[in-house]
Amino acid sequence: MNFKDIIKKDVQDVFLNTEEFSDLHVINDKEMAVQIDANELIEREKLQSQNMDGIHKNQKLIYVAADEFGPMPKQGAVLKLDGKIYKVEDVANEDGVYSITLGANKA
Repeated sequence: MNFKDIIKKDVQDVFLNTEEFSDLHVINDKEMAVQIDANELIEREKLQSQNMDGIHKNQKLIYVAADEFGPMPKQGAVLKLDGKIYKVEDVANEDGVYSITLGANKA
């Protein structure tokens, strides 16, 4: 087993393990292990303002297994998380884990 195989195994067995770090959520009508990272968003918010003209942005940063999610979503695509509609603002493939920033405007 090489290093890449170990990382792939760790995605499911450790990082996205629902008994350790993640929870089950429904994305686009499919239940899967998802890790929601509020701490990273707090750090990002320090760098940019979220408020303008009475509108604020509801953002979520999620991590999902690429194998479980399917093809990587494109920036601007619509994604449904637990019944709520978001737009994909940013996405990256981090060794088999998609890091997806979601946003929705609220008045």
